[in-house]
Amino acid sequence: MTQKFDDSFKELEQSIMEDMKRAYSEKTIDHFLSPRNLGEIPAPDGFGRVTGPCGDTMEIYLKVKDGRVVNASFWTDGCGPSIASGSMVTEMAKGKNISEAQRISQHDVLDALGGLPEESEHCALLAANTLKEAIKDYLLYKNESWKRAYRKR
Repeated sequence: MTQKFDDSFKELEQSIMEDMKRAYSEKTIDHFLSPRNLGEIPAPDGFGRVTGPCGDTMEIYLKVKDGRVVNASFWTDGCGPSIASGSMVTEMAKGKNISEAQRISQHDVLDALGGLPEESEHCALLAANTLKEAIKDYLLYKNESWKRAYRKR
């Protein structure tokens, strides 16, 4: 019975992977199945939360040192393309100065992922916009960090 279940599970898994490969690039599948930078950064220097038109919410946390993003992470309650987009945008932001990171666009995320189906392209926009919100938060508080204790998340 166990062997039959294992075989059925493997067939289902293979079928799902084949369907995913028809819709998504290898890079997107990789970032969805093995997301980078997933989770919260304690006491972030910048934080952004955006809910997209589809209802997915994304949060991005930044650590900044000397005007450069030294760490970035994300969380989302969204679908696979949202997870992949959050993973990719945080990878793209790391090591960039604030000005460079602020210029990361939906198009940049889509290019880095190898594209998304048209109905999922808004996920890349959600990721880029959430990064911009985290940078805006960083810039707002960078000279008056004591105010962070009073902000609402």
